[in-house]
Amino acid sequence: MATALKIPKRFRHEHVLLQSGIAQIVGIDEAGRGPLAGPVVAAAAILPVEWILAGLPRKLRGLNDSKQLSAKDRDYFFLEITSRPEIRYGIGIVDVQMIDQINILQATHRAMNIALQQLNPAPQHALVDGLPVKTLLCAQTAIVDGDCLSYSIAAASVVAKVTRDRMMAEYHQLYPAYRFDEHKGYGTPDHLAAIKKHGPCPIHRLTFYPIRPRQTEFFPDDSVAAD
Repeated sequence: MATALKIPKRFRHEHVLLQSGIAQIVGIDEAGRGPLAGPVVAAAAILPVEWILAGLPRKLRGLNDSKQLSAKDRDYFFLEITSRPEIRYGIGIVDVQMIDQINILQATHRAMNIALQQLNPAPQHALVDGLPVKTLLCAQTAIVDGDCLSYSIAAASVVAKVTRDRMMAEYHQLYPAYRFDEHKGYGTPDHLAAIKKHGPCPIHRLTFYPIRPRQTEFFPDDSVAAD
């Protein structure tokens, strides 16, 4: 009797879709919803069907949610993901001016769609970290903590995080007083002290507390709870 195929645990969501005839499966994640400064970045990644069935190649074993990896490991996996021709990926970036104009939740969803639009052919189904995205350009399955449960989402998580971190390091060169290379725009005590001393710079989100008083905020409560 034939031995049943053992599907890697973090590909089980992808495998369910494969069984229904869907082969173009994309993982989507974002970085930068919570910070007080800088863009929000989303990434989309499509891993080969062969990996869904047999597991990740040796050099990608250990891939995980970007927040669970060291900066060194994130850089390693970023290079592996973006240099392999068998992986298709897209990156969407929405700047601080647009974030202030349409709010962080809508900006995040816009970044996801920008990332999706870079994939040709277009994916058939998306695995999205977190809650459903009403405006997403393709069918989707939302997975809470998806970056820990799906390798496709984890790959997108790494690409989004490393892309944004590198952008914030570049912004540090322009605005060194704020130390964006250290906190990446998050509201650390040192960052808050720098804002108090110098005021906001051009990449600060003027609609975010404490730059703008809480009573005038207009975005949903959950918009600052994510990465």
